Amino acid sequence: MSTELEGFNAEEISPAGKFTPLPIDDYLAMITNSEMKDTKPKPNKEPGKYLHLEFTVIDGEYKDRRIFHQLNLVNTNTTTVDIAQRQLSAICRCVGVLHPKDSAELHNKPLVISVGIRPAKDGYEESNSIKGFSRTDGKELTDVVSDTPVAKGASPVAKKPKKPWEK
Repeated sequence: MSTELEGFNAEEISPAGKFTPLPIDDYLAMITNSEMKDTKPKPNKEPGKYLHLEFTVIDGEYKDRRIFHQLNLVNTNTTTVDIAQRQLSAICRCVGVLHPKDSAELHNKPLVISVGIRPAKDGYEESNSIKGFSRTDGKELTDVVSDTPVAKGASPVAKKPKKPWEK
């Protein structure tokens, strides 16, 4: 099966360069896509499900770069589920949606992601991983309650707060 390319001319377009992971840092981003997917089947194990999240960097040198993250919300390993639920709680608190009924409610709301690099393994090149989530206003996630301005729909896009000695 083939697809018509409508006269595409590669001479008119710069070729894509080699993909390299983002440097380790914190980035202002938002979830731009999400989907619940089945885990790969494993012998003698119940199938699981994970929430596949696509984050898009929305500011700075790496604007529009995407980073993917998955939350194993349905799994026979209770530790795996606990970690995924805690990460989802962090994301919800960052974007001010504490009781989402659908993952789409988390889309297009800014938060800060702490990005690391996953080393090359099993034939895959090194790639980015998300190590943590934080709010754009610098508040601690434990301080978030349903009546905060961000929970009421405001979209703060503040930069990282200054350290006390920088004020």
